[in-house]
Amino acid sequence: MNNIIEFFKELKSRLDFGFHPITILPLLILLLTLPACLWLPIEYSYENCLIENFQLVVILAAFIICIKAKNDKIFFNTLALVMVILFLREINCGRTVFFHIPGGGYNDFYSWKEIPYGYLAHPIYGAFMALSGLYFIFTKSYKVLWNYFLHAKLSIYNWFFIAIGIVFGLLGEEWGMPMLEEMTETLFYTSLLAIIFLQAFNEKYIEITSKS
Repeated sequence: MNNIIEFFKELKSRLDFGFHPITILPLLILLLTLPACLWLPIEYSYENCLIENFQLVVILAAFIICIKAKNDKIFFNTLALVMVILFLREINCGRTVFFHIPGGGYNDFYSWKEIPYGYLAHPIYGAFMALSGLYFIFTKSYKVLWNYFLHAKLSIYNWFFIAIGIVFGLLGEEWGMPMLEEMTETLFYTSLLAIIFLQAFNEKYIEITSKS
């Protein structure tokens, strides 16, 4: 009981309402979401087009930040593996990059069963995720994650943007609005990038978690 009380007492001091420069990126995506849904050609939300390509750039940037983090190197290596998983997910393990149907539409790709040895794609992807999970366990990165959960500063704006991205991304999928889905997915990725950047490079964030 005392631990729970201490957690909530400390939580107030952990809330960071500061607007950091890195937060401009998700804010910009949020502000552009409605105009994009209203006026941007729907083709820009398709595979290998403007929005998804930008998402890949954001994920790649997050990967670079992870491998160059100033602290908790092993934990950030785990996050780097997560970025690889997300990157592969966005390109469907390469299917939507290398196997477009000639003469087909934007979203016309061969299925894995139509591609030589395509049946190996999902097992290999699954094995990579499993090995990443084992790395997380055997390196005891979960201890760092738990320490962050208990003590790390919380960038309120970025976590708020992540919540918006998740909720409206699911709604966009349910409502059959691919532009809304892709824009809010981009909001999620840029907010995640901002949170990772702050914990990896912001001296105040690093100092607080290092003391815990």
